[in-house]
Amino acid sequence: MDRIWHSVAFRLALICGALVIASVFLFSTVFYFATIGVMARTIDTKINAISSRLSDDAKNNGLNSVAQRIEHTLSDGVDSDTEIILLTDPNGKKLAGNISGWADRAAPLNLVIDRVVMRGGGVSPSRVLLHRLDSGALLIVGRDMQDLNEIRILIARAVVIGGILAVLLAVIGTLLFRREIEKRISSIRHATIDIEAGNLSRRIPMTGTPDEFGRLSADINRMLDRIQHLMEGVRHVSNIIAHNLRTPLGLIRGHLEESMRGTHDSTKLEAAGEFAIEEIDNLIVVLEKLLQIAEAESSTRRQPFEQVSISQVVTNLLELYDAAAEELGITIVTDIAGDPSIAGDKDLLAGIVANLIDNALKYAGSPSIIRIAAAQHGDFICLTVEDNGPGIPEIERQKVVQKFYRINRQTRGSGLGLSIVAAFTQLHGGSMDIEDAEPGFRVRITLPISGSPTLPNGNESNPL
Repeated sequence: MDRIWHSVAFRLALICGALVIASVFLFSTVFYFATIGVMARTIDTKINAISSRLSDDAKNNGLNSVAQRIEHTLSDGVDSDTEIILLTDPNGKKLAGNISGWADRAAPLNLVIDRVVMRGGGVSPSRVLLHRLDSGALLIVGRDMQDLNEIRILIARAVVIGGILAVLLAVIGTLLFRREIEKRISSIRHATIDIEAGNLSRRIPMTGTPDEFGRLSADINRMLDRIQHLMEGVRHVSNIIAHNLRTPLGLIRGHLEESMRGTHDSTKLEAAGEFAIEEIDNLIVVLEKLLQIAEAESSTRRQPFEQVSISQVVTNLLELYDAAAEELGITIVTDIAGDPSIAGDKDLLAGIVANLIDNALKYAGSPSIIRIAAAQHGDFICLTVEDNGPGIPEIERQKVVQKFYRINRQTRGSGLGLSIVAAFTQLHGGSMDIEDAEPGFRVRITLPISGSPTLPNGNESNPL
């Protein structure tokens, strides 16, 4: 019993049932008093009207006229079975009417009251009005309430039976409601327990019903898909990081160990130190790039979004890369239509363009041409960077965005450039496509002009 009481489903169902019962009783009470009250007021109004007419007749025509009118009223067949009328002279002698007499001398005058009278040889529960005429005679007008009492009992019985049925239905509904909610929640609990035990592939079964639990289950399953993907990514990246760090660290250790052997030649020691510093710097760059990717994938940004001119970003970067491109025999040309701008992080957008240019300089070969184009198309800006180099085989295009993946291991690099581009693009709610430039390699970045940054699962993230 304690377990049931502490169930939220049971308490919610109980509250709903209690509200239903209270509503039924409230409606029944209002209906009862409204029905009986209206009938009672109608009777009182009619009693007052008849008493007023008979009093006026007595004032104008005398008691004999009133007595005749009473006898006619009681014999006309209209409400004869319920009418109660009595006229007595000042001494209490009955002049006309259908009740034997009136013995209650203390009854209030000119006020409709409930009394039991003797009529037709039997007891009659009635509502009566006593009025003293100017002559001292007593006029009593009333109505038998037996039929109204029967209606009152019938309504009360119906209300009681309806209330009992409402209680039963509420109890049954409460149990069914609790059972349904606990059934839906139980499937979620069992899935979470299985996931907690390490089964990340477990998902909440979908019923196909688009209700609140169905939408919640779909949201949780999407979250679990994302968590599983991230966990697999973490394991994959951890393995790759361990492999990529082990090789340079082994080289550094080997050079240092070699330099420490033998004669301790200062030139040899200096060369080994320079090699160690260079390799450590390369490791720092790799770790910095991994940190940038992690920040982008978790929507952790260093500054809020602002309007950024793509043309200005490209121009600033060309000043840095022109000399390197010229040294490699590579020409960089731009084709920017107007001055497209978007709401974004200026440093991250510069990082997208810089990594694309750097990637093209590494793999385009010499001589070659790198083309940078940007244009606005509706609510989006399309940025493309392409070269006319050897390009990338189609089978490799989806792999190059993976962390540490490199097609040409002979070229220095970390294999993180396009991974950074993909992460920064996704943070801005955009998309990245890798295409064949025929010949060469083209990366097409599509970015929305405005809007909130997004998380990797596609949900919007509030600016920091």
